[in-house]
Formats: sequence, C-alpha cells, structure tokens
Amino acid sequence: MSLLSQYIGDRQPEDHKNGFAGSNFIALICNSCWAIPVPFTFIVQMYKVFFNERIVFLSPDFLKSFEENQGLFYKYRDKSELKELLLVFLALNKINQLFVCHPDVDNLMKEFKSCFRYVEAGGGLVRNDRNEVLFINRFDKWDLPKGKSDGNESAQDTAIREVEEECGISGLEIESELSPTYHTYFEKAVPHLKKTRWFSMRYQGNEKPKPQTEEFITKIIWGKEKDLNLIRKNTYPSIIDLLKEAGII
Repeated sequence: MSLLSQYIGDRQPEDHKNGFAGSNFIALICNSCWAIPVPFTFIVQMYKVFFNERIVFLSPDFLKSFEENQGLFYKYRDKSELKELLLVFLALNKINQLFVCHPDVDNLMKEFKSCFRYVEAGGGLVRNDRNEVLFINRFDKWDLPKGKSDGNESAQDTAIREVEEECGISGLEIESELSPTYHTYFEKAVPHLKKTRWFSMRYQGNEKPKPQTEEFITKIIWGKEKDLNLIRKNTYPSIIDLLKEAGII
C-alpha cells in the first residue's frame, strides 16, 4: 500500500489539517511555499495534473512560476517531502493550485508518478464531415471517449479501439495528436495517476453511435456549435483544455 493510501485510509480530513498545520506544513510554507494574489498566466514546458477541479503544476522554473501565478509554491527537495506535500494538498481543498518546481522537470515527473499507481490511456476528439464533435455522457458529465491501454498496443491503437468500443462506430482516421492530459483518481482507496494521449480524428461514416452501457455511458451526441456552451458547463477542465487546443471553443 502506498503512503497516500495508508495515510488517507487511517485518518479523516480533519486529522490531515491538524497534523500538518502544526508542524510539517508550516515548515514547508516558511521554507519553500508562498501564496500571493497575482494574475494567472499559463506557463509552457511544464506538466499540468488535475485533481478533480484543482491542479498541480510541475514546473522547471520556480522564479517564473512564482512571478506569474498564484497558489502555493514548493521547491522540490526529496520524494518523502513531496508525498507529505501531496497529502496536505489532498486534505486542504482551499488550495486550488500547487506549483512543484525543479530544473529537471522530467525527473520530477518520474518522482511524482511514483507516488501513484500509474495508468496510460488513449482517447479521441472525433469530428464528422459537418464538423460536429463526438461527445459521450458518463456519470452525468460530458466527456470524450477514452480508455486504458490494452497490453502492448500503441497509443493510436488504444485511442481508436476505445472510440469504437465506447461509441459503436468504425472507420476512424487519425489526423493529428493533441497534448496529453494527466489526472488523478482513487480506485479501491488506491491513488492513481492517468496519462491520456489524445488524437484528433475524422469520421466519414453514417453509423448511428451506440453507447457502451457496461462502461456507464448513457448518451452519445454529435455536438453542434450551439451545444458547446451547455457541454462546457458540465465537463472536466482537462476536456475544456483539449477543446481550446483544437480550436473548438
């Protein structure tokens, strides 16, 4: 069992707050973390990990992150302290953004990944000849079709297979790759980190999409421009990022 699982399993949220507020967390704030109200500016060359509606950024540039953003800031020192910090972040919902900084951001991501059970997935942003976008509704949220990799298949094969299985259509063509997304979730009390590689796809067929109900998909639509505002209000932040990148919203 990972440290995150063990800690969350043994303590209630108030225990997290009390335990860290009096010791380690204050030390982290004093030594490495500050919160200042300055405008948010997106920073390139970093990892963005969604914790539901909140975000952890892994950045190579502490000073630039500090000057251009608001949130809590931490200069990475060692893995054990990173785990402690993630526990604090999970417990304190008022912290919307956490910036973990180190010049070797790829190695930092490896250390971050080791705090979770790591999962890779693939998904598709599918458009038809009318430039409508294929959306699924799962757990009362609008989403894009995606799923975990199966064995040794490529990310492209995963993405196509998942769209075919979840939406009941075939004959998809990959046009380009979009930016990957990262998000965390708990499964059987175990914290997971999922990386999803996304692909822009084109569908030129006329099959009627059929939701894969065993994956809790209840509805599928070809979203028109007039639908996007409603979809945007009831989807995930990572999906909004993808739609923006693809020039859809």
